[in-house]
Amino acid sequence: MTEPKLPSSGSGSLTWAKLCKECGQQHDGQESHLYEYQDEVDDELVCHICLQPLLRPMDTPCGHTYCFQCISSFLKEQDFCPVDRLRLQLHQCRPSSLLVRNLLDKLTVLCPHHAECQQTMQRCELQPHLHNRCPVFRRLREEGERRKRPPWNELKASRGEGEAGADAKHTPATSRTPTRGQAEPGLINPAYEEAEDDSTPVRSSLVAEANVVEMFRDELEEELGLRIVGGKDTPLGNIVIQEIVRDSLAARDGRLAPGDHILEANDISLASIPHCRAIAVLRRPCSLLRFTVMQEKGFNPRHPRPEHHPAPSSTTSTPSHGSVPAAAHNPGTVIQVTLVKRECSEPLGIKLIRKSDESGVFILDLLTGGLAAKDGKLRNNDKVLAINGHDLRHGTPESAAQIIQASEVRVNFVVMRQTEAVEEGGTSGEVPVRGARRAPEPQYFKRRSTFMKDPPGGFSSQEKTVSLKKEPRLSLGITIAGGRDCRSRLPVYITSVQPVGCLHRDGTIKTGDILLSINGVDLTQLTYNEAVSVLKAQTAQSQVVLRVIQTLAEDAEEEAEAANTEELDYTESPREDDLNWAPLWTRWLGLPSHMHWCRDIVLLKTNSESWGFSIVGGYEESHGQQPFFIKTIVPGTPAHFDGRLKCGDEIVAVNGATTVGMNNSSLIPMLKLQKNKVTLTVVSWPGSLV
Repeated sequence: MTEPKLPSSGSGSLTWAKLCKECGQQHDGQESHLYEYQDEVDDELVCHICLQPLLRPMDTPCGHTYCFQCISSFLKEQDFCPVDRLRLQLHQCRPSSLLVRNLLDKLTVLCPHHAECQQTMQRCELQPHLHNRCPVFRRLREEGERRKRPPWNELKASRGEGEAGADAKHTPATSRTPTRGQAEPGLINPAYEEAEDDSTPVRSSLVAEANVVEMFRDELEEELGLRIVGGKDTPLGNIVIQEIVRDSLAARDGRLAPGDHILEANDISLASIPHCRAIAVLRRPCSLLRFTVMQEKGFNPRHPRPEHHPAPSSTTSTPSHGSVPAAAHNPGTVIQVTLVKRECSEPLGIKLIRKSDESGVFILDLLTGGLAAKDGKLRNNDKVLAINGHDLRHGTPESAAQIIQASEVRVNFVVMRQTEAVEEGGTSGEVPVRGARRAPEPQYFKRRSTFMKDPPGGFSSQEKTVSLKKEPRLSLGITIAGGRDCRSRLPVYITSVQPVGCLHRDGTIKTGDILLSINGVDLTQLTYNEAVSVLKAQTAQSQVVLRVIQTLAEDAEEEAEAANTEELDYTESPREDDLNWAPLWTRWLGLPSHMHWCRDIVLLKTNSESWGFSIVGGYEESHGQQPFFIKTIVPGTPAHFDGRLKCGDEIVAVNGATTVGMNNSSLIPMLKLQKNKVTLTVVSWPGSLV
């Protein structure tokens, strides 16, 4: 049985942008994948709608099996099974058994580019074949990369085009490319400003695309792995992805990224609803997840330059700031290294890892006697920015290994090497070859009195005090999380109030309340373990006075409903860090300033380009004084390369000068004056987990 397909015997009519990255054919994003099957397929493995072998098979309660795409499209128009016409809704369907899926995966297919690649393989092996072994697919990908993303050694002015182009993500079902014009009211756009000197080539027009991303999950209760900020009830307005959780469904899919604005989820608009309602929509259990997202793609050059390819002069070089943009924006040196293998299959002898506190791929070790160790130019702890032109700043060791395995004789690395900190006015010595340590994370500090401000409009807090007389051995019946040693330096907060404890009977203390003190002992600056020790010691007394603070939102009922949903869905231990459990992002917004912990982020650049972020907030007549929040971080800019700023972060000071009381017209000149270096003091709260 052979599927109908578009002609692909020659690659002349194929383009990378239109090519499906899973089946290698050209088809519309809404259509099923196309395969060329080499053997007859059993009728039991054929979809009753498309009459082709099943793709992502779904079983109905009435005993029929369809492709997921076929049945979901059918049920958008009808409400019955296509075969027996019994009532049917999509949420009643379940993925077919593992046995059926394995039988389908083992069907033999031909490479779609059979004019040059006559390989046959099991259907489940076609995608790895295309990405790692097919010469036609590789050639199309390289052509696409040359068009969408200039090489690392091109002028900085052309960097940023197509940062997250079609080569890095699946072809979107819908795409449009508007150019940003006027900013929204109240939106500071230092990312979009042009240089005053017209002779300086800068990227002046920001490109964004509205894409449709569909994901499928076998388990309805599986989390997407997105941390979300924003909402109509916050200064951000839109629903924005703050972070992608490692190894999650979204991370494995790879098409969503931090900074994407989610416009719709399963055809429900998120553009004008409060944060808690958006989270409830995103947490609804369903097999098919369909998102419409606005994704920043970076800048188009104002003065585009023709492509050029300088002749290589050395296998290793330390590029100038104008050659490799990352060098100017990271606290380290960017280095290019080329390793030449004797044969394509020769291993490089490099162990790659990822770190818990920083995205990207790092070199753990160079195996003794291996090619990289003999070459001597790569070092332990180097961060891999790119391999053979593939951007890996937010990649994984697995994707890096695939690129290396698919490479020919030459493997080109771009790595960033941390330099040792030196005292001001001193000189930096040579970085040691082995054991180079990453510079320590910037220290967090309690928000200074000069940085104090009111919460955003609609958010507030209130203190509550509970005084209890109890038996010394009777538990309070609460579990806690947070602590100033967790990743986001959160205060200690209550994750559950157990029905067996005395606090549950009192009813004043609620899930999400932040602990202030117990029996006069301050808990606001303690680590998790310190807080546990203090609580145990004070609970042993017969009299307990507990002070907590509760944050409030104007729409308290919806907030409580979303929080209850969060508690029911969450089953992991609250002792894990905040990636595993946290209150909604909006709960933190009402926290008073003296509970905030800040950190300084230093951004560097070398010319008149923008810093690469946009801000909402400041004083407005209609809303009064609002904090400044990061709304957008633009690919290919200093803020993006640095990687520490996140959407939803609050900027409380610039170069030590508080932003409290400022409006847009005050902050814009301050940012413009910082030519090469700026220090941003920020408060960062973890986004709501969905």
